[in-house]
Amino acid sequence: MFLKANLSKLMAASAAIIVLAACGSSATPQAAQPTAATEVTSEATTAAEPAATEATAAEATAAATDVPATEAVTSTEAITATETVATDAVASTTKFNLNTATAEEILSAPNTGNRMVREFEEYRPYTTITQFRREIGKYVDEAQVAEYEKYFYVPVSPNNSDTATLQQLPGVDATIADRLIAARPFASRDAFIAKLGELTSVEQATTAAVYVEAE
Repeated sequence: MFLKANLSKLMAASAAIIVLAACGSSATPQAAQPTAATEVTSEATTAAEPAATEATAAEATAAATDVPATEAVTSTEAITATETVATDAVASTTKFNLNTATAEEILSAPNTGNRMVREFEEYRPYTTITQFRREIGKYVDEAQVAEYEKYFYVPVSPNNSDTATLQQLPGVDATIADRLIAARPFASRDAFIAKLGELTSVEQATTAAVYVEAE
């Protein structure tokens, strides 16, 4: 009887433990299930990623396109600037013949005035640049005479001009002038200019043709 009673208590206690265990198991937190809001956010993020990638690619393409365009503009500006300088250089080589320049042409040069017009005309014809320097040097200093030579020239004679007068020609220094003198006589103006082109450049010889008188 005593054993039976104890056995009944043990069974009841075991049953209670089983019930408690079952309750504890059901109380354990379950893994959070994705909600609808979470799924929507995830889908939005996934959709945004390609868009962001496309935007980045577009920006990279635009940047890559802009660089050559900028370089092209800069290059065009450089070419325009170079052409302007070249034009100015050509313009600056245009001088007036000291034997034929009008009063207006003489006055167009800085620091001339009516008095220098008279002096320029008084000593015509000029046959050498040395003559011009000597005569006009009576009224102004050497530096001013050199400034006048930027605007006026003494015509060059292929077979008669001296070394100093030949050096008025573009690209001609004392050495080239002596070689031109050594190559005389020239049959014609064109023959002289052709020889000048051999010693300087075709471009310089073409510009120099303005200074050379016909034989």
